[in-house]
Amino acid sequence: MGPAPQHAFGGIPQIIETLQRQGYIADRDVAMSIYLSVVLRKPLLIEGAAGVGKTEVAKVMASALDTDLIRLQCYEGLDVHTALYEWNYQRQMLRIKLEETSGRPAEEKEHLIFSEPFMLKRPLLQAITAERASVLLIDEVDRADEEFEAFLLEVLSDFQVSIPELGTIRARHIPYVVLTSNRTRDLGDALRRRCLYLWIDYPTFEKELTIIHRKVPGINERLAQQIGAFMQLVRRVDLDKVPGIAETLDWSAALLALHRDHLDPVAVEETLGCLCKDQEDLTRVRTQYLRPILGTIDAMGQSGDGWNSERIASLAAQLPKGR
Repeated sequence: MGPAPQHAFGGIPQIIETLQRQGYIADRDVAMSIYLSVVLRKPLLIEGAAGVGKTEVAKVMASALDTDLIRLQCYEGLDVHTALYEWNYQRQMLRIKLEETSGRPAEEKEHLIFSEPFMLKRPLLQAITAERASVLLIDEVDRADEEFEAFLLEVLSDFQVSIPELGTIRARHIPYVVLTSNRTRDLGDALRRRCLYLWIDYPTFEKELTIIHRKVPGINERLAQQIGAFMQLVRRVDLDKVPGIAETLDWSAALLALHRDHLDPVAVEETLGCLCKDQEDLTRVRTQYLRPILGTIDAMGQSGDGWNSERIASLAAQLPKGR
């Protein structure tokens, strides 16, 4: 199947506008990657740290394209059958029982119970046999084994699979494919070459502030600015698990629910569990970084010089190095 018609998703400005309507604040490079993936029907491999919005790209793509999202969550030990299909053994056994007195030849009975009605389609086969082009999200592909990655490469190359009992099944409509990776292991070069590539970094202060206002309605400007600045600063200190935008939104919602209108040491310390998901990080922030970061934020607010990424970056250099 050739490239999709360009009007199917509009141009870059239309994509940015569409994604914003879906609640996703997209940079031009994100919009360009989505556009090329849709137009060229090439899989899009998205890498970046956990919590920066990689999975969300596939969700908003499906919503914007008005199609189904089919998700394959990868994990260590994931095998072909779990991702592709399994036979409905209970239904097969019931049918065998009913066929005991039917008089059909054994070969015909076998052909019957190993037909499509007795198959449980898993995500990959669901996407291949869908009645319309869906968005296939292969999430955290780096967690799967190299053997599964090799199988996945074969599927993405031809969009067809071979099932011993049924033969070769070809895609009725080629799905839009999004793969995400947290880089827990290096993916093979062959898979990378098959895909378009997008790296999503932590957002700038300005982008994070926009996301906070969009996703947490009712939050006041002062608190949103302080949260955005705190997140920018805490990502620059020595932590094992750096908080992403998901943690920003959880923390913003928590502070709003607690009726806080600004950051203070007590409120921050009581809600650090929204940010730090590791005991050592939690202790490190409380004992080494909390007061210096809050002091920096207070100084920024009082100076009248405004809030921006450049100023935050320069002040971050003055924070304790830790460890």
